[in-house]
Amino acid sequence: MFKPSELSPRARDLAAGLIHRVWGWISDVGAVSPDDERGKRFGFMGPHSMIAFPPGSVFGERHIHIGAHTLVGPHVSMSVGMAPTQPIEHDVVIRIGERCNIGRGSHIVGHESIVIGDDVTTGPYVYITDQNHVYADVNVPIADQWPEEAPVVIGNGCWLGVGVIVLPGARIGNNVAVAGGSIVRGTLPDRCVAAGAPAKVVRQYKDGAWDPPLREMSINPPDGWYQSFESGSSSG
Repeated sequence: MFKPSELSPRARDLAAGLIHRVWGWISDVGAVSPDDERGKRFGFMGPHSMIAFPPGSVFGERHIHIGAHTLVGPHVSMSVGMAPTQPIEHDVVIRIGERCNIGRGSHIVGHESIVIGDDVTTGPYVYITDQNHVYADVNVPIADQWPEEAPVVIGNGCWLGVGVIVLPGARIGNNVAVAGGSIVRGTLPDRCVAAGAPAKVVRQYKDGAWDPPLREMSINPPDGWYQSFESGSSSG
């Protein structure tokens, strides 16, 4: 077999084009949709939703519900329990709403309850879990102590930046922006911006205005952009 450096520019261009076309075909065919065999393993997968190829580690699908028009990016891991054979007490453990976008390389690891509302977008490499290791017994290795579990709720319309970690018991309100790299524990109110480790509210919408005020921004969407987006999301 030729080394890439031994190929002529034309041969390399032809080979590269073929590889990219084949990879595109594999990605299209390998994506998981509601009507194919892998999609039917989920407890629910709404119409026009898709899990991009290649997926991450996915198991416990019957305990995972995914709403309509939701895109789960490539390399996203979604798992219920510690292993595929573990008995699960709850019918639905991970519930992802409609019109969500889960960024590539993210992890959603559920054991009791993770509820992600509608219209939630995450950046890449976000980690969401309802279980965490404990260290209360100093005479037992941390890995051998049974973890704590607490339900997680992420409200409608939220944005979680790249690398956000959501810990057990977190309750994030509606339309909350969480800055990249933040670690969320506890409660964040509706319509706020949170940042840090642990994440703290740095801006909030109350009494009809943002506090502190927003800087001036130039935002000029095309006419009818949001209406067109809503129409496309709710069609057929």
